[in-house]
Amino acid sequence: MFRTPLTLFRTLAIAEAISWTLLIGGLILRAVADLPLAVTIGGGIHGFVFLAYGATAVLVALNQRWGIGPTALAVVSAVIPYATVPTEIWLQRTGRLRGAWRLDETADPRDRRPVDRMLRFFLRRPWALAGALVAVVAVVFVVLLVVGPPGGKG
Repeated sequence: MFRTPLTLFRTLAIAEAISWTLLIGGLILRAVADLPLAVTIGGGIHGFVFLAYGATAVLVALNQRWGIGPTALAVVSAVIPYATVPTEIWLQRTGRLRGAWRLDETADPRDRRPVDRMLRFFLRRPWALAGALVAVVAVVFVVLLVVGPPGGKG
């Protein structure tokens, strides 16, 4: 399904934009119809997809060997409603999403770094990678739920 970094990144960029729509729709329903449950549902979905997009951006950045600038832009774009879509378009147009997953070590000395070895280990085991990412995102999501919303619950 996600045979290239482009397909994975594009899918999560679009999902993040859709999750913004759910959150904004929930906020409108809460204001207009006095339906706070809509924010709980839309916000929960948005929060989980937000974290999944961030994890995906870091994974793709490692695979594609982006610098700190493109990586930070990709991650921070999730904070601005719908910004992940133009960010994905820009990354695609500048060639930063070109190529395949780096499954094998090459002569490049960076391939011997521990982070690159670990990346290849998980990329060769996509189910383990998916499970690890979902587990990390779920743990962070639950911790954030326990901590509460920004600004408190009041």
